[in-house]
Amino acid sequence: MSTLENLSCPIDSTPLSLVERSLKCDQGHTFDLAKSGYVNLLPVQNKRSKDPGDSKEMVASRQAFLSQQHYFPIVSAILSSWPERHLYDGVRILDAGCGEGYYLDEIGKALMVQETSVERTGLDISKWAIAAASKRDKSVSWLVGSNASLPVPDSRFDAVLCLFGFPVFSEFSRVLSDDGLLLLVESGPDHLIELRRILYPTIHEYKPTFADGVAGFELVQEKAETFSFTLGSQEDIQNLLSMTPHMHKASYDGREALKQLNTIILTADIKLRWYHKKAKEVNHV
Repeated sequence: MSTLENLSCPIDSTPLSLVERSLKCDQGHTFDLAKSGYVNLLPVQNKRSKDPGDSKEMVASRQAFLSQQHYFPIVSAILSSWPERHLYDGVRILDAGCGEGYYLDEIGKALMVQETSVERTGLDISKWAIAAASKRDKSVSWLVGSNASLPVPDSRFDAVLCLFGFPVFSEFSRVLSDDGLLLLVESGPDHLIELRRILYPTIHEYKPTFADGVAGFELVQEKAETFSFTLGSQEDIQNLLSMTPHMHKASYDGREALKQLNTIILTADIKLRWYHKKAKEVNHV
């Protein structure tokens, strides 16, 4: 079972304790566990919309696509690039923006095969994503929450993973241990280029993110992973489209053109960046 331990109240940041099927803080705030075991730690006042994050339909599309293991090479790239010394004594992982839990589930399986002690927490702002994730793997603590205000105490994790998500570096630094690692996984310049050529009349120039570095972190290594995969049905093509920003950005003509295809070979171009948390500077008087 998931631990749901060492979490903080999202309202007053005091410790939460598990009492039967609820998490409670000393100030009286209570958060009930869902039937599948996850907990919603996103207060109404912290929501920017009524139903933030991915919709139920988008989550279903992502589940259908990822279950076919087209993106498993990304999992392999994460594991092969993970600094080995960081895994010797076990690792506490936060997947910040975990979606429906595919990556955290696969990473956990692989580390357990290697007999690495691992504790996993998955957080996403979409209640639909976390509801789906909580049915996938019961050994993970699944939380509905926001990267802007992580409901956990300082130095809670050894590694924070942010895969195709929205990083909040000040919060990531706060919840990482002194020797903590941060992994960013993002799209490269040729990611899904074949799809984009169909959807858009022109392809925008690629602009790398965080080219000037990340405050509070030191770049340890950068890795590019490129591979091809084939989608063999219109349903699979639409599932992929539905889980990308292109669903809403593409023109009507582009989406219609894509509907005419029953198969497509696509390029995945992924950038992985591992960062080490910088030590705090001590001011000597």
